[in-house]
This record gives sequence, C-alpha cells and structure tokens, in this order.
Amino acid sequence: MPVLGVCSLKGGVGKTSVTLGLASAAVAAEMRTLVVDLDPQADTTLALGATGAAAQDVAAVLDNPARYVVDSAIASSAWDPDLLDVLVGSSDSVRHDGPTYEHRLQNLSNALSPLDEYDLVLVDCPPSLGGLTRQGLTACTRALVVTEPGLFSVTAAARAFQAIDALRRGPAPGLQPLGVVVNRVRARSSEQTYRQQELDGMFGPLILSPAIPERAAMQQAQGAGRAIHDWPGTSASELAQGFDALLARAVRAMSEV
Repeated sequence: MPVLGVCSLKGGVGKTSVTLGLASAAVAAEMRTLVVDLDPQADTTLALGATGAAAQDVAAVLDNPARYVVDSAIASSAWDPDLLDVLVGSSDSVRHDGPTYEHRLQNLSNALSPLDEYDLVLVDCPPSLGGLTRQGLTACTRALVVTEPGLFSVTAAARAFQAIDALRRGPAPGLQPLGVVVNRVRARSSEQTYRQQELDGMFGPLILSPAIPERAAMQQAQGAGRAIHDWPGTSASELAQGFDALLARAVRAMSEV
C-alpha cells in the first residue's frame, strides 16, 4: 500500500492545503484513500469534515496501534464517505512529539500495515521535526516536501531533506524523497522568481512540476468545506489539474518501490 508523507519544517507554506489538494485529486481518480492527520492543530480533520466523528484519534493509535484502536479512530470524510476516510487528528497528539518517542517510531507504520482496503494513504505531518513527523515519515514509502519561494522556506526545505536522509539511514530504510512542490507561487514577483531559481539550483530534478499558484479559490473551497475539484471557476480548475499531475507523479513513483 503506497503511503505518501506530506511535510515541511516551516509553518505557513500551505502543507495542509497540498494534502487536501492531493486528497481531492485521489477522490476524483476514484482511489480509496485514507488521510492521516498527525498535526496537533488538526486542520486537515476539520477541512475534511471529520471533527468529532470518531471515538478515538491518532494519539490513541500512537499509544496502541492495534487494529481495533485504529478502526475506532477512523471517520468518513464529508467530501466523499465512500472513497475518503480520515485517521482523525487532535491536540492530544502533541504528547507524542517530545524527545521520548524513539521506542515508538514504528507505531504508525504498524497501525497502517494491515489497512489493505486503501489504494493510497496520505500522512499530513506537523511543520516541525519532532517525534510526530519522525513517526509519520517512518511509516511512508515516499516523502513530499512542501515549500514556497521565500528565504526561510527554502532553508527549511533543505533541512527537511536532511531529516529524510537521516531516517533512511536509520529506522526507515524504505523511505524515499518524492521531491519538492513549490506552493503559493505568485506571478510577477521578482523575489519569488529569485527564490525559485535558488530552489532549482539546490534541488534540480527534485523540483516537481507543476508548481501550485496562489489562488483565492483554494481558501474559498476550504472555508466552504469542499474539495478543490468540486469548486467552480477557472482558478479552481487550474489548481485541480495541478494536483492531478502531482498525484499521478506520486502514484507512479510509489509503484516503483
């Protein structure tokens, strides 16, 4: 079962928006998908209409990855109850983000391994390199790094690749980087153009195409609790096509693992 981690070591770059865009693309492709919300803010759970819809949450799963706990922490998404499920997040998961997580690194991986009813699992990691992100990436076959063309975001992307490499040499030898998706790209910004060139120089072929443009349609769809593929307008259609392409790239890469 392909498991794709979506990560960034800097907040505010649109990591959750990218996760939601990929989930929307997966539903449009009729892929049975599970989204794992590891971020203690639980914004992904909220956006997918799954807040309060499960008896347990991801924190309980990280405590005990037994199947009955996992099943009790999964809720259907309001986007498409037949195709999209959520392993719901909660603020309680923050207690798994501290320095004593090492003995639990495989818990999420153990929780996900029996779930062969899904075609795809997306793991939304917190925007930091703590225990939650390490546990999340350890469960993944590929990692997608989200950035935007800004100074601090560029340096955070470099740190994310260092973290992925460290996990590959340790508890997650099967983890591979998928690449970098550049989010919130604005036209006619000289600073962004410079930073995009910097990203190209640092990561070369790991920069994924297409970049995701900054469009109000993304925030509008999220505010309405809707998938970007279901939102009207040409901007939403442009975003949907971009996420379709990214998902196709990810699925191809994970099929080669």
